[in-house]
Amino acid sequence: MTLNVDAPAPARRPGPRRPSGHRSAGRGGSGFARFDLRATPYFLVSPYFLLFAIFGVFPLGYTLWVSLYDWELAGDKSFIGLDNYIALITDGSFWNAVVNTLGIFVISTIPQLILALVISNALNKRIRGRLFFRLGILLPLVTSVVAVAVVFTQLYGRDYGMINWFLGLFGVDAIEWQNQSWSAWLAISTMIDWRWTGYNAIILLAAMQTIPKDLYEAASLDGASPRRQFWQITVPMLRPTLVFVVFISTIGGLTLFTEPVMFEGNPTMAGGATGQYQTVAMFIVKEAFRDFDMGYASAAAWLLFALILIGTLINYSFTRRIGGKK
Repeated sequence: MTLNVDAPAPARRPGPRRPSGHRSAGRGGSGFARFDLRATPYFLVSPYFLLFAIFGVFPLGYTLWVSLYDWELAGDKSFIGLDNYIALITDGSFWNAVVNTLGIFVISTIPQLILALVISNALNKRIRGRLFFRLGILLPLVTSVVAVAVVFTQLYGRDYGMINWFLGLFGVDAIEWQNQSWSAWLAISTMIDWRWTGYNAIILLAAMQTIPKDLYEAASLDGASPRRQFWQITVPMLRPTLVFVVFISTIGGLTLFTEPVMFEGNPTMAGGATGQYQTVAMFIVKEAFRDFDMGYASAAAWLLFALILIGTLINYSFTRRIGGKK
């Protein structure tokens, strides 16, 4: 004996009737929506890439082409291949500018990033007047870089500068800050740090505020001290932002120009009597617009570009290991 349990299929209810022209209108609408969905993002981002092609890619290619010529500004030109690059590699003035640039970069960037990290961590705490301090560290950024350089140049004056006056209280003789490489590097580095430390601190502070509070609460329950929470939670979570800050600082530090020019006072792009604080950017401008050798200056610009790439890769490989096992 068998039992049949198959239920009868439900009756299909008639749906609302579509208008006769619905199918064709739907195809057109979906096609336009698909085109809008795919094409609109390209239209929105195209102005940036168009401007980048005009003001970024074209100058790169044109500079590379000029660097292969013996090209005097408003004069004759002749193709010489890689001779400009070979001459630069054996040019002591160019390497002196490279050493100055790297020296100022190291002296200014490392303390700047450490100080920015400390300040951002302090401003992330619950302190009175937190908004006032957060806005206060941005004040140097709204100051003209020329004004900053002029004020700091006066501070580092030999006879009437406040730095020498302060050091004189401890028996230190007056220092000719522009005469030696180390003293000039130090003076220029303080200008850079004063201007850009607050900017980097705000970026790191914004990143700190995205770290989940649950991590700190769980660490506190496990008995982790604030110092351990900083190194084990805050710094690893800040790694992507630290990479960005290091990238920006590397590019800015290796293309340093305004501060040493204003520190010199006489903008001949020489960087002192013996080039003791002449940077690569100053060297390029001197070759192009004082010595009128556009081909040589273009080759120096491309070597500076290569130097920035190398410096960025080195800093990236170092930064990506911060707070991690790699």
